[in-house]
Amino acid sequence: MTPMRILIIEDDREAAAYLVKAFREAGHACDHAADGLEGYGLASEGQYDVLVVDRMLPKLDGLSLIGGLREQKIETPVIILSALGQVDDRVKGLRAGGDDYLAKPYAFSELLARVEVLARRKRGANAEPTVYRVGDLELDRLAHTLTRAGKDIPLQPREFRLLEYLMKNAGRVVTRTMLLENVWDYHFDPQTNVIDVHVSRLRGKIDKGSAAPLLHTIRGAGYMIRDGSR
Repeated sequence: MTPMRILIIEDDREAAAYLVKAFREAGHACDHAADGLEGYGLASEGQYDVLVVDRMLPKLDGLSLIGGLREQKIETPVIILSALGQVDDRVKGLRAGGDDYLAKPYAFSELLARVEVLARRKRGANAEPTVYRVGDLELDRLAHTLTRAGKDIPLQPREFRLLEYLMKNAGRVVTRTMLLENVWDYHFDPQTNVIDVHVSRLRGKIDKGSAAPLLHTIRGAGYMIRDGSR
């Protein structure tokens, strides 16, 4: 199973500590919020694969928390944990926006299996396309090929990764920091012109001889790839 990032929203600190430890031992990153408001704030960032939410929470109850997230169009999968296990209780939880419901007491092995199922569903729904297209430029991520107007364009591995990231964010400004972190895996500024050099080389390959350039420098902000014919 691909490592997940999980948020546990549970006010019982002993139970939460057990879950955090168990998920981490299973190879997953796990954060904890001790009340509904804290959990809502963390979950609102949308950075988690799955939320594990206790139904009875201080400051903001679990069902209200989930409902608030859904109103904000945050669709992170949620499994509700509750001592209330009757059918009506489960129905309320699911109708509030929960994706699964597990009554207490439960076995961690079952909770882990259910969380893994929710994460697989999310990743399947959000799977990245295998082919990116901007205008007549087409990048095939699986075949590792690039063509423009049907003509093959050879790229070095770093150029391919750079273009892939730019095309993934087509129409949006991509900053130097974003490129350093996502293309070069740097989390600091190396104080070099490595980005400028690679962008220049890439522009020469994809836009050379074209009346409709695709790769643009946004002065003071970063770079953008877009179809200039639109």
